[in-house]
Amino acid sequence: MADAPVLTPAGSPSRGWGSLLRLAAKTVLLVLVLNLAGVPLNPVATLGRWSVYNSVFPGRLRFPYADDSARSYSVSVMDLEALFHSHDVAGPGRKAGELRVLVIGDSSVWGFRLSPRETLAAHLDRLGLESNGRPLSFYNLGYPTMSLAKDLLLLEGSLEYRPDLIVWLVTLESFPSEVQSASPLVSVNRGMTATVLREAGIDPSRYLPPGAGTRWWADTIVGRRRDLADWFRLQLFGVMWAASGIDYDAEATYPPRADDLDLDPHFHGYGPGEVDESDLAWDVLGAGIRAAGPTPVLIVNEPMFVSRGANSDARYNSFYPRWVYDAYRMWLRARCQASSWTCLDLWDALPADVFTDSAVHYNPAGAETLARRLADSMTAEAAGLDPAP
Repeated sequence: MADAPVLTPAGSPSRGWGSLLRLAAKTVLLVLVLNLAGVPLNPVATLGRWSVYNSVFPGRLRFPYADDSARSYSVSVMDLEALFHSHDVAGPGRKAGELRVLVIGDSSVWGFRLSPRETLAAHLDRLGLESNGRPLSFYNLGYPTMSLAKDLLLLEGSLEYRPDLIVWLVTLESFPSEVQSASPLVSVNRGMTATVLREAGIDPSRYLPPGAGTRWWADTIVGRRRDLADWFRLQLFGVMWAASGIDYDAEATYPPRADDLDLDPHFHGYGPGEVDESDLAWDVLGAGIRAAGPTPVLIVNEPMFVSRGANSDARYNSFYPRWVYDAYRMWLRARCQASSWTCLDLWDALPADVFTDSAVHYNPAGAETLARRLADSMTAEAAGLDPAP
């Protein structure tokens, strides 16, 4: 007679372990599927298009950036969608007949050591400028770090908001080839930058150094967990932004810019006469102007501190030996004339005493003075424009 089958009691250890193993396997599979789904879905960009700003809370007057989140009620986010959708430029609607002017550039335009209502764009807005009876509204799209490639990324992203005029402030420090990828906004968005450069007819390898490439898990939910956390923190800071209007610790102490300079003739490792015009990113500047299409672009060589201290006969400031900056201004003038670019050279437009912690950062009085210097050029550029549809 055959032996009767052995039945395992429902609560026996063998059955319990089997259930746990199956549950663990299903959990691992579910987590893997959700993470892999994040690659094509790009959860950070998807979330970036959703924002409490311009809906629950007012839009920010400049892109979120923070050295100290606790004191500035902000966080540095690298996702372009999150940057734009937190900004006032993405707000609903526009004023009747408004001419929308976007101001793009480096940390001086963003407003280091300034509150959001003390920046160049804020002072321009307060001037109440009009063109043929239509108000000019100014939006601060500057972002810290000096890189024309970074500016190009932001310019491309800004076209969605139908600008009528773009004012692009530049300086020589944004032009060397090696600084283009030094901006975190460029390096984190390397793939997007490569696409923008390629579409402009520029070989990305000229400005983006070879790397190991993006690993497949970098775009998963786990791989983007820091970006997701920064997006979430940015939404939470909307409460404090709405209540205080603070987005940066403008009261923090800082070392003042140097008046007495080192006697160093080099610029990015190049000695006198060793920098060629082709070493600079003129093609990126041209790509931005072409990308703007019918929207006029005013190129402004931004003001800088000019030292009167030790070794000022050899250097203008801690950034620039005189030989290279003089050559840059000559090249810029020739490029503007040859390419019919609209350019304005304001390199020495501000007195030395308005500069704060660097050769290009100025105080509120400097921002106001620069705004007034720009006003006539801006209204002339806006004359005859029809508001973007």
